[in-house]
Amino acid sequence: MKTVTRIMRYVLLDVLRNRWVLGYALFFLVATDALLRFDGTGARAIISLLNLVLLLVPLVTIVFGTMYWHGAREFNELLLTQPIDRSSLFHGLFAGLVLPLSAAFVAGVSIPFLLHGALENPGALALLLVAGVALTAVFGAMAILVAGLSSDRLRGLAASLAIWLATTVLYDGFVLWFTIAFRDASLERPLLALTLANPVDLARVMLLLQLDAASLMGATASVFQRAFAGPAGLAIALLGLSLWALVPGILALRAFRRRDF
Repeated sequence: MKTVTRIMRYVLLDVLRNRWVLGYALFFLVATDALLRFDGTGARAIISLLNLVLLLVPLVTIVFGTMYWHGAREFNELLLTQPIDRSSLFHGLFAGLVLPLSAAFVAGVSIPFLLHGALENPGALALLLVAGVALTAVFGAMAILVAGLSSDRLRGLAASLAIWLATTVLYDGFVLWFTIAFRDASLERPLLALTLANPVDLARVMLLLQLDAASLMGATASVFQRAFAGPAGLAIALLGLSLWALVPGILALRAFRRRDF
């Protein structure tokens, strides 16, 4: 455990000094402040922030994570010459990557809300922060998995961008096509499965259920609301996001153990 903590502390400080992470926090700080000034209410600002979070958090996390993991190869090789097992090194690197990105997101969003006193819906704000942190963990695990499977930086970056495009942009188009193509069939179970099959959709559903924004819910969110109303829906969405972070993380750990440095 001491080894994991030391590695995590080193990577954490290294990532926090990165100007892209500071710019990431500053971007959310400025965007949130602007939305609060123009929208006037915390609830409306949260809804406006939702799409920004669902697009930007996965993109920054998976691209930055893939590039950082490839850039840390020499550091990994150096540590592996020491009496350090690969599991400890992996967990330290993963925590050191995800924690500063999560902290940058949370600080960038929450500080303007505190300064403006726009806390009339603290539950929705808390869930927005939870959704952002969960997506950071999910796409951080995916980034490490991609980097672990591909030794070429450009191929890894291309694969990461493809994953982001598929989960955030193309997936909604596929769901829309599926709904129209099979509109005469019973779609509740397939749409529930499609919701659970995409972490970005799960994060969207989780927040919209809290806001009770029925007009903004697509087909998947509406079916999810009917099937899992109340706290059960929130618990299932959180469990689904946890699994989405856990499974790629386990696969990434296996790839890291087998990789020939």
